[in-house]
Amino acid sequence: MMFLTKLQERRLAKEQGGFTLIELLVVLVIIGILLAIAVPSYLGFKKRAEKQASSANVRSAIPATEAYYSDNEGYAGMNLAALQSIDQGISSTLGVTVTGGGAGYTLTYTHGSCTATFIGPGGGEPTNTC
Repeated sequence: MMFLTKLQERRLAKEQGGFTLIELLVVLVIIGILLAIAVPSYLGFKKRAEKQASSANVRSAIPATEAYYSDNEGYAGMNLAALQSIDQGISSTLGVTVTGGGAGYTLTYTHGSCTATFIGPGGGEPTNTC
């Protein structure tokens, strides 16, 4: 009788067992390895997204600057409010600078750690610094 009671106690003890310390450490090591792989990839994706967003916002403002030029026969007096009156989709954080006494302009936009700059008039792509 006593023998059966001891067997039942052992059986209950085995059923109530949890994770061992080694099993928990293995899980933590696996999570650490996954994080070591995922975090640099995420940061790379984030930087590329910031770079593309800053360039896209500058590029989207170029048609409005050219429309301003055709309406006013020059860039003199051009500012953010004037561009937004032409195109309401232009970001309110776009930097607009008129250069050369109204003969040229510079557009800048910063998104995160990336800044895109376009010097116009002229073709080409905005330059990006991250």
